[in-house]
Amino acid sequence: MGGRMRDKEGGMNHFILRRTALLSGWLALAAPGTGLAQTESLLKLKPVPFTQVEIRDSFWQPRQETNRIASIPVNLAMLEKSGNIRNFELAAEGATNGFVGPFFMDSDLYKAIESASYSLATHPDPALATRLDGLIGKIAAAQQPDGYLDTYFTVKEPGRRWTNLRDCHELYCAGHLIEAAVAHYQATGKRDFLNIAIKLANHIDSVFGPEKRMGYPGHPEIELALVKLWKATDDRRYFNLAQFFIENRGRKYFAVEHHESLDHYDGTYWLDDVPIVEHQKIKGHAVRAAYLLSGATDVAGETGNPALLAMIDRVWRNTVERNLYITGGIGPSARNEGFTVDYDLPNLTAYQETCASVALAQWNQRLAALYGDARFADVFERALYNGSLAGVSLNGTHFFYVNPLSSEGKHHRSGWFQCACCPPNESRTLSSLGGYAYASSEAGLWVNLYIQGSVTATVQNQEMRVKVTTEYPWDGKVVLEPEMKQPTPWELHLRVPGWCAGATVSVNKKKIKNARMERGYFVIDRTWRTGDIVELNLPMPVQRILADPRVQADRGLVALQRGPLVYCLEQCDQNEPLGRLCLPQAAQLKASRREDLLGGVVVVQGLAGAAPEGKLYQAAGPERSVEFMAVPYYAWDNRQPGPMEVWLPVGDGMR
Repeated sequence: MGGRMRDKEGGMNHFILRRTALLSGWLALAAPGTGLAQTESLLKLKPVPFTQVEIRDSFWQPRQETNRIASIPVNLAMLEKSGNIRNFELAAEGATNGFVGPFFMDSDLYKAIESASYSLATHPDPALATRLDGLIGKIAAAQQPDGYLDTYFTVKEPGRRWTNLRDCHELYCAGHLIEAAVAHYQATGKRDFLNIAIKLANHIDSVFGPEKRMGYPGHPEIELALVKLWKATDDRRYFNLAQFFIENRGRKYFAVEHHESLDHYDGTYWLDDVPIVEHQKIKGHAVRAAYLLSGATDVAGETGNPALLAMIDRVWRNTVERNLYITGGIGPSARNEGFTVDYDLPNLTAYQETCASVALAQWNQRLAALYGDARFADVFERALYNGSLAGVSLNGTHFFYVNPLSSEGKHHRSGWFQCACCPPNESRTLSSLGGYAYASSEAGLWVNLYIQGSVTATVQNQEMRVKVTTEYPWDGKVVLEPEMKQPTPWELHLRVPGWCAGATVSVNKKKIKNARMERGYFVIDRTWRTGDIVELNLPMPVQRILADPRVQADRGLVALQRGPLVYCLEQCDQNEPLGRLCLPQAAQLKASRREDLLGGVVVVQGLAGAAPEGKLYQAAGPERSVEFMAVPYYAWDNRQPGPMEVWLPVGDGMR
């Protein structure tokens, strides 16, 4: 996360979303592209698959179970009701009318199948497996003899395939099909869906590429999917096609496609304004941007293209230093579902689409594996625990598309959307969450998320298991116990989160003084034996968070964070209207566990200042003190409807 500044007064940590003045000055003087890509070697870690991660904690396990028994069935039922599945039946029948919904309807079914496949991998369910077999059969029947598959064009606009790459999402839908097919194959070992994906990818490869046809998707997604297909099949053609789509982006193809004059063409929304290696900042549509950067990171990690790596670094720094919400979301504007200008982070009108938080997490997971740097894990942790998780209700049946940081009491989750990209996207993220937690190399294991359970990985050519015991994110104590057949030397890398000061680590009850630190990780290099015990302690005080003063919406305001969780105030917990509350500098804050609230949470309580009722103006001085309670942002809008605030005014004091 951007820069960290520690305020030693009163022992309270202040996290400020900006670099220190010294670092800001260095960045201003640095040549374009100077940064991580030029100064650190690529580690190219391998994320440990979620199938090798067991989650047995009080935080994520209940959410995964709710996703399995509630969200996945709701997604499939609503896709049936909304006509997504019927569109495939129409395509199989050769119908030329009757298609319902937007032209990207196919993609939502693919994401739902992907989520259900991930769930099958960890929780076998014969009934769900049979249902997926039936859906895959319908998809197979809708596929054309040459491999083409898109129900909108097959049913509604036959003969116009590949004529509007900018707007009509054929390649986007194909990408989600490929991701779902790879997930289903890896979960079940069945090749029926994978064969559909291969046939479709082969068709696309026959159309696009060097000495074939120029083009790339208006909505990126297929790029990262093709990399997954390459890894699943070991067919290099799919990586080459992903590389073609990535490296040619920005040739202003969409102006040519739509017969627009290049003199008046602005391709920013579609990331088609400049060659991809020339991007200086995050821009355009937020989800498209993060998906494109995910695919670009995959390609750059394989090719080592220095210009592409430098661009990714520039844009990442611009994202986290100037365009990232405290809740791990991106994209402030509803007008373009994306970006405006740097530091434009409004609260009441924040768009912060759930899909954008998911895409941001995916991108940063790739960067964390590429560089082995904790800064990227900091970002995906923030997105997963806050912006993304808020996208689904605690009962798993209602969803946010838009995630504001302030509400007047009128913003609520919905049972479904006409554009239903977010519910299955959130669902597939929860189903595969364990895949974010660990990465490995021949030399060791990297721990990125602290989740109770275990991980199985191969290090130094030996399979080993690490048992993890923790109450994270409610408590910062983490105990890790490696298990292996014989003593083996390897490195254990433990992420020290950017929000944490004073972290300590011990092995077999002996504290490691001046523990080696590399790229934000404690590194413990020793010969490990079964029976060794590692204890990591991450102090978790309640933190007051200040924004860079250039974020106009947050000037004079403060937010609360504890561990990775951002907090908010809901009206139903307060005795005074939220609009009259402020948080004085001297207010004492305490955290306490409430098992009876919101499925069991740690709340933050203290005394807030309250402005007198009925007074438009008053003399500066201490405010009347009232008790307040804050709850984790992800859990808001699960009780009585009412106003909500993440950011509060800073008060002068209390009486």
